[in-house]
Amino acid sequence: MSLAADALAQPGAVWLALAALLAGAVRGFAGFGSGLVFMPVAGAVLPPAQAVVALVVMDVLGPVPNLPNALRTGDLREIGRLGLGMAAGLPLGLAALVWVAPETFRWGVSLIALATVAALATGRAWRGRRGPAATGGAGFLSGIVGGATGLPGPPVILYYMASDMPPAQVRANLTMFLVMVDIGLVSLLAATGRLHPAAAVTGLLLLLPFSLANFVGSRLFRPDRARAYRMVGLGLIVAAALAGLPVWTG
Repeated sequence: MSLAADALAQPGAVWLALAALLAGAVRGFAGFGSGLVFMPVAGAVLPPAQAVVALVVMDVLGPVPNLPNALRTGDLREIGRLGLGMAAGLPLGLAALVWVAPETFRWGVSLIALATVAALATGRAWRGRRGPAATGGAGFLSGIVGGATGLPGPPVILYYMASDMPPAQVRANLTMFLVMVDIGLVSLLAATGRLHPAAAVTGLLLLLPFSLANFVGSRLFRPDRARAYRMVGLGLIVAAALAGLPVWTG
């Protein structure tokens, strides 16, 4: 109970709740982007490792209602290839998280979020051949970036955005893959003693606004409006990334 009370009373708790709400909405209608919205704000409130713990605890459970439809729509063989690559890269990224300075972490998550938006807005995506090796490579890079910053999505998002997959299948694949990354992160953090209890409680408390917004966002999703949802999601990511830059607090 004291951990929950401390989490509610910590400075920036309101901003964390708002970020969780917006992150859930974006994850629901886009299938990705929750970390890109949440982490720049969380990095300004919590130490790097605790910010990652809060995200993965919140994010691993929030999208569960979306999984049945994702399993029906997505490509499980493709997800398996991404998962193998991710499993190899995740421990490397998590090792980097231990020594990264808080200010460097904040710069990193905000700049990754802004670079992802810029790449998507200008059509900068993977243009090479697609196959098992390329898919596994995207998963490997996602594991490294995800372990170090809590943002596993960008490498896979950019890999998929230039594909000819229907938007609903891309969304389903991203949903399944990001849940897989979160499970891997939770497992590794727990195994290495870095699953901070206070941060885990914060993540559990944020699960309510995140899950409600995720549910509403998934209900709002319509394949024929994918472009509009994408623009809204990118706008929210930019706003969160700019708000999380260390320039505002020094």
